[in-house]
Amino acid sequence: MKITALTLWSVELTSFETYYMAEGKTCATVTSHILRIDSDTGLAGWGEVCPIPHYLPAYAGGVPAAVTECAPVLMGAEPLGVEALIDRIEAHLPGHAYAKSLIDMALWDLFGRAVNQPLHTLLGGRRQADLPLYHSITCIAPDEMARIAREAHESGIRQFQVKLGTEADWAMDAERLIKVREAVGPGPLVYGDWNCGATRLQATRTGRAVAHLDVMLEQPCATLEDCAAVRAATGLPMKIDENAQDMATLLRAHALGCLDAVALKLSKFGGISAMRRARDLSVHLGAEICAECTWGSDIVTAAALHFAAATPAAHLLNTCDLSAYVGPRICPDAPTRSNGRIAPPEGPGLGVTPDPQVLGAPILELS
Repeated sequence: MKITALTLWSVELTSFETYYMAEGKTCATVTSHILRIDSDTGLAGWGEVCPIPHYLPAYAGGVPAAVTECAPVLMGAEPLGVEALIDRIEAHLPGHAYAKSLIDMALWDLFGRAVNQPLHTLLGGRRQADLPLYHSITCIAPDEMARIAREAHESGIRQFQVKLGTEADWAMDAERLIKVREAVGPGPLVYGDWNCGATRLQATRTGRAVAHLDVMLEQPCATLEDCAAVRAATGLPMKIDENAQDMATLLRAHALGCLDAVALKLSKFGGISAMRRARDLSVHLGAEICAECTWGSDIVTAAALHFAAATPAAHLLNTCDLSAYVGPRICPDAPTRSNGRIAPPEGPGLGVTPDPQVLGAPILELS
């Protein structure tokens, strides 16, 4: 089997409601790129990446250029040795993990289709029939956030990410956590996420104001050292997100004592190949894992679900149905949530195929 063509599409994904985060960051309509890698057997693999603007070192406009740069390495290559091929790409174009993640994803999809096995089998085997979801609540007025939490709870969701920090007001953030905690009652997991947007003092004041509650904090500050200081000052467990980028940062977070949970995101690590190594290290370090990506639709969601299904159940905190937050729906055969849980797609590889009419005309064709 040889790679014969690369085709790239650009699709605008619009959130069903504008998504507000700390430091003025919003997510309304963003650009997702969809890649198809064709082979001389007629089989093809699909990948997707969707950076959120101003969120991480990732730029949607850089994806076409990176795919073009990597094309000489990919064309004519044998795609079944995925990690060996990714090593060649890394040597050719160091860095730019986000832009490589959709290439890596498409190669794994093609591999799975070639051997007629679902991706979770290739990643170590399916550990659960279906997977727990969290619901992310946009940072708006506390009463409205409580209403969203109640509605999600009624649908079966039992894990709630509460966005914080839009006003840099520690007391308002404490009120958000208190009201969401009250809205969903005892038992469900509730955690407040600043997306690096709080100072150590702001996050500590919020954390101490809710320290009597059963809540967790997520990435309040821009550095691991500050996150660890907040954890020590509040006594609340900590989930690391933006600072979890590679094996070294996972080890550093563990050494600092703030790796109770971690968000492993495909586009941060550069795709499935690197993220499964991060999964194994996270399990070894005793952290619970949120398996997801920054943003996207059905293809990236499918990859995250297969990854989550192959993660040891005791270490899987949750996963995310990104498709449920945005439109249009790219893959008509993609799974949907049920009673707060979701299962990976059936079929070989990722198990999903985009609708050509939704994709429209490609922006890049290389053969």
